[in-house]
Amino acid sequence: MSDTDTLWQAIESAAPTRLTDLFDAEPDRLERLTVEEAGLYFDFSKTHLDARLIDRFVELAEAQDLAGKREALFAGEAVNASEGRAAEHMAQRGQGAPDSVALANALHMRMRALIDAIEAGALGEIRHILHLGIGGSALGPDFVIDALGREDPAYDVAVVSNVDGVALEGPFHLFDPEYTLVVIASKSFTTAETMLNAESTVQWLRNAGIADPYGQMVALTAEPDKAVDFGIDETRVLPFPETVGGRYSLWSSIGFPIALALGWEAFEQLLEGAAAMDRHFRLADWRDNAPVIAAFTDLYYTQARGAETRAVFPYDERLRLLAPYLQQLEMESNGKASDRATAAIVWGGVGTDAQHAVFQLLHQGTHLVPAEFVAVAEAGDHRDPAHHEQLLVNCFAQGSALMTGRASDDADRNFPGDRPSSTILIETLDPASLGALLAFYEHRTFANAALLGINPFDQFGVELGKDIARAIADDEDALTLDPSTRALIDRAL
Repeated sequence: MSDTDTLWQAIESAAPTRLTDLFDAEPDRLERLTVEEAGLYFDFSKTHLDARLIDRFVELAEAQDLAGKREALFAGEAVNASEGRAAEHMAQRGQGAPDSVALANALHMRMRALIDAIEAGALGEIRHILHLGIGGSALGPDFVIDALGREDPAYDVAVVSNVDGVALEGPFHLFDPEYTLVVIASKSFTTAETMLNAESTVQWLRNAGIADPYGQMVALTAEPDKAVDFGIDETRVLPFPETVGGRYSLWSSIGFPIALALGWEAFEQLLEGAAAMDRHFRLADWRDNAPVIAAFTDLYYTQARGAETRAVFPYDERLRLLAPYLQQLEMESNGKASDRATAAIVWGGVGTDAQHAVFQLLHQGTHLVPAEFVAVAEAGDHRDPAHHEQLLVNCFAQGSALMTGRASDDADRNFPGDRPSSTILIETLDPASLGALLAFYEHRTFANAALLGINPFDQFGVELGKDIARAIADDEDALTLDPSTRALIDRAL
């Protein structure tokens, strides 16, 4: 048996102590299991991690060479072994191989020059931004703009990812084609859903009498030649390196709509906040390292306690798209074949809405579901303090109730408690703190992968269904399908 197997066995065999008893047994528990960094306060004290488990996880991190894997990531080495590539999203925020950081800076300056030109009227008057992408090319920009762009937006922004034509109907109805800038985001510039939406948008512009639809388009891609072949002028093609993965790409030119809609200063602050979390992840001791402690928590519940899901509940309407963003980041990165259980299924809801929908199961159901609360301490200048106070009171009360429970002789009113949760409290929701939060989740995902011994940077699992879809669309005679699928095709197509 290897050292790693022995450590996993020790972690899995450790008898859990009730959460309330852990606070009695470990007087310094709150101090040891909270971390404050980059405007974020992380509280892991309501999880079952105790001093013994943390010691075993630290030993596991050493056995799995987490430090060496982390340094390889920061150095720009080929950590994506299956594709022979580096994973250089951190170079976009100034962390990594010097040549890669220099290239990222140059591409950012190219993006800023285009934004300056647009703001100066080079493309005419722009009132609306229609961003077309899918996966990481849409989820990141959509989340950040929705979170930070609610007050006095400079443009109307719509992010369309679904190939369902209904998704385009909204912006087509609301936007004036003459004043609409279309942004096509696709790493390969061949993504079927995005390119079909792009072609439909070209037709929409033409139908509205726009003589040169491509003159109102910007491309964000790692394949600039394909964007030029599509019809977009080279000066409006913003490249990013092949070594930046889609779900890690909002820091690159994929962030163009963020920088345009929120302003260049906000985009820079987003990068700076992420860079602050990069430094924390790289330099902090494992026991004081927020992404690593979060990964220890994730792995304890998936490996030792058999939890198949993790629920994420932002108690702030501005963070309503956090769960969909994390679903791709974590489940596409770490939902891989492994000798052990891999990523938990991420799901969630927003604030008090979720309380009235799913918390019954969390409190009294038979499933073990670690919960994660994300809240913002300061209401902000334009928010009603009474509403915000009620929001925070509910957030903190749910974490307490999950842990402590309430005994009753009436089974219907008995709350067993001992249900784990963690809380992330953001001091103020601004570009820097949001950048730090997103980088925290990236590093947490990487730490999980490193400790499990899998590659978080490829995504071959999404390809099989797409291959079959292409074959069906092309009506390939040699395609062999099961009777159920064949019957559905015959009925609907």
